Amino acid sequence: MKVDYLSGMNTSASALTAYRRWMNTVSENLANAQTTKTPDGGPYRRQQMVFESIQPGTTATRAGARTVQDPVRTHPAHLTGPARGGAAAAEEAPTVSGRIVPDVQTPLNKVYDPSHPDADEDGWVEYPNINPVTEMVNLILASRAYEANVAALAAEQRIQEMALSIGKA
Repeated sequence: MKVDYLSGMNTSASALTAYRRWMNTVSENLANAQTTKTPDGGPYRRQQMVFESIQPGTTATRAGARTVQDPVRTHPAHLTGPARGGAAAAEEAPTVSGRIVPDVQTPLNKVYDPSHPDADEDGWVEYPNINPVTEMVNLILASRAYEANVAALAAEQRIQEMALSIGKA
């Protein structure tokens, strides 16, 4: 029987990377909340993370990629495996990935300020589609998810240490 002690750690480590990227994305959104002119010419557009589960044996992601605003649902494949009596091999551990995409669905914020240098001919200025409250909530969510994965990684390490100490007895 082949046992890969790193599969659980690899899954948590990939999630840590994805949540760190989410925190960086939220920080970038907050830093650019008042940026009315980017190198592309328009106002900054809010960036969002799209989380994807990369299943074993594939390089592509599952069709069910979700943004952080989508509800979380447990995929049936997550309910199988060694913990549930399934026969998942170590190389079958999924990894978590995320990609950053611009939020083009949320409209930009328009403010009437004819004295602003980026105002149009009618005096309206387009500001980024960023809500600081939403971004702070996302930052807290990403931080808590990161902490949960750190705890899962530590628990996996303790379990493995206990399993190795059983073999010594």
